[in-house]
Amino acid sequence: MSFSELFDSEFKQRNKGHFSAIVRVALADGVVYPEEKAFLDKLASRLEITESEYEEILSDPLKYPINPPYSYVQRLERLYDLTRMVHVDHHLEDKQEVLLKKISVALGFTPSNVDYIIAKALSLVDQKVDGDTFIYEMQHMHK
Repeated sequence: MSFSELFDSEFKQRNKGHFSAIVRVALADGVVYPEEKAFLDKLASRLEITESEYEEILSDPLKYPINPPYSYVQRLERLYDLTRMVHVDHHLEDKQEVLLKKISVALGFTPSNVDYIIAKALSLVDQKVDGDTFIYEMQHMHK
């Protein structure tokens, strides 16, 4: 296996882990609503998840581990995706919020601050900010 193939393989595994975390959030209330399905379809395309991988992850999202990103900006990008997923139907279920907090800790956010981080993330997504604004506001929320 060449170096580039190894890199591509690792990149694909991280994308599958990220996608499976979002699927877990979507399935937390037991139903994938049409808005959630549309978001999953778009995200799968963006993350280069094939149709067969998509179906496999939907059937068993726990198969893939949550791989925390290395940089803070990457964590915020993933948090943005996750927050949009739970907010897509504009009704946050208790299970979704608990799962969002757990996944946020798994992504590398500090457990003692996760409630504040999630509240801020949900507020920004509620305001329909774009990804760049989300990242900027999250980076500067203490200033």
